[in-house]
Amino acid sequence: MVRARNSLVREILEWVVMLAVAFVAALLIQRFVASPYTVPTGSMEPTIQVGDNIFAQKVTIELGQDVRAGDIVVFHNPNASSDHDILVKRVIAVGGQTVDLKDGAVYVDGVKLSEPYAEGQSYPLDSQAPGIQISYPYQVPEGSVWMMGDNRENSADSRYFGPVSTSDLIGVAFLRYWPLDRIGAL
Repeated sequence: MVRARNSLVREILEWVVMLAVAFVAALLIQRFVASPYTVPTGSMEPTIQVGDNIFAQKVTIELGQDVRAGDIVVFHNPNASSDHDILVKRVIAVGGQTVDLKDGAVYVDGVKLSEPYAEGQSYPLDSQAPGIQISYPYQVPEGSVWMMGDNRENSADSRYFGPVSTSDLIGVAFLRYWPLDRIGAL
């Protein structure tokens, strides 16, 4: 009887320890490896829809590696007056590159981008960033990236809030996991 009771207590303790280890591992993975996010706006349509759930890997940014033009990135919204603290946009240019908007198209360092993912025309927006004057062509400051939504006519992006500091980047989106009918790599 005593042996059976000790065995039961031991089994319960093993389960508690196993659950605690799993919980801590999940927290560490979410903090340093990958986290889930829900897309709050239609600015990335048609690539990502409002309410889609995505995973963003954080390893690239945590290790200090640079994001690249074309990456879809999750970042802290530089527009403090917005209802959305976290945004998802595409990196168009990185620090030192020059962005120009001409005839509804985007040019980086004088080369027109081929953007089959983009919808609508890419025109300048009235900047709402305090202290930032955006006129084109615009050179992206070092330590910053130029972000734009794929839905160019319905996206408050760097044309609106200016360049985004690389310190505000959270992760690089790599997978849509919900809804199931659109699951896949980004």
